[in-house]
Amino acid sequence: MKKSAIATAVLALTLSTSLSFAAPEQTGSPHIRWQSAGTLSPAVGQTENIGVAGMIAGTSHGYIIAGGGANFPNGGPAVGGAKVTYPDIYAMKATDKGLIETDHQVLPFPAAYGASVTAADGVYYIGGSPDTAAAKAITRLTCDDQGKLHYQTAGTLPFTFQNGIAARNGQTLFLGLGKQDGSPSRNFYAYDLKTGALERLADFPGKAREQSVAQLLGQTLCVFSGGSDTAYTDGYGYDLKTRTWHKLADAAIDGQGISLLGARAVRLNEDEMLVIGGFNKAIYDDAVAHLSHLTGAELTAYKTAYFGRESTDFNWNRHILVYNVRSDSWRSAGEIPFAAPCGEGLVLLKDKIISLNGEIKPGVRSNRIYEGFIMKE
Repeated sequence: MKKSAIATAVLALTLSTSLSFAAPEQTGSPHIRWQSAGTLSPAVGQTENIGVAGMIAGTSHGYIIAGGGANFPNGGPAVGGAKVTYPDIYAMKATDKGLIETDHQVLPFPAAYGASVTAADGVYYIGGSPDTAAAKAITRLTCDDQGKLHYQTAGTLPFTFQNGIAARNGQTLFLGLGKQDGSPSRNFYAYDLKTGALERLADFPGKAREQSVAQLLGQTLCVFSGGSDTAYTDGYGYDLKTRTWHKLADAAIDGQGISLLGARAVRLNEDEMLVIGGFNKAIYDDAVAHLSHLTGAELTAYKTAYFGRESTDFNWNRHILVYNVRSDSWRSAGEIPFAAPCGEGLVLLKDKIISLNGEIKPGVRSNRIYEGFIMKE
């Protein structure tokens, strides 16, 4: 594909987490300045890109890899619109003029709601596909020095995997939670990328859940939030040395618990991870209860009212949250100056945080990409 700008022009207006919106009472580093970076080109066969959620996202050789994902091109859940999952994958280069697409390919399978792990040798994408074989696969995606995409199968699981967590340490992929073979699971594993051996480890100590956030900080795999019939705010750490789980601080600011269900996270350094997004617990729990128990005309009326609400009414998490494993504590680094996303692609590339697409209210996606510049203190 010919190189093309992601947008005709990057918006001249830059957005600051401390100036554009009222910041929380207690804020901390890093300070981030945001700007719009446009949109991705349309998926093959489409005339426009309306955005997706559940993306593949990571970096390779200084390029951003993102793609896959799902949306509702013919109307959302309120009108019975079908969810469509895409095989399109993109490579992008960050330049002074914004993000530039360097490649656009089509994977041999549609991909969404798997786990993405960035490593020195590429982006590992685990599971996450409506295709059964692909939902068991571990796929490695890379970019060469020219920004050309390459992909290959790096392993196979004995079960399908969706909306779970994963991290890499050396040649070992740690993975678990989410749905395994279609059922919510607490199972947790170590997968050897050299031998293909899968080892069952100690079960996750919390309730079975999907869409948690997780990052490996030092020798601790930190796992927070997620949800099932309720949104959780709790946190747990898996010690790679002792091979045991222990409790971590719940996701909270000023004593107020925050759901990170559907959020995305990046590792800032050995001690810290940054999180953007998350469904509001009270609204999510109420919706699950109603959608699970209402029937007939009552259900139809509830869906119409619920899915017809404005995105701001869902009160998704706008805080830019930072967790420090050494102090086992959370802080806010301000607020994002754009609609709070869930299921977005989130990557760290040098001193930039890139947020791609995501759901901005149930059934509705954003096609926007935002660059956040971490300001030196």
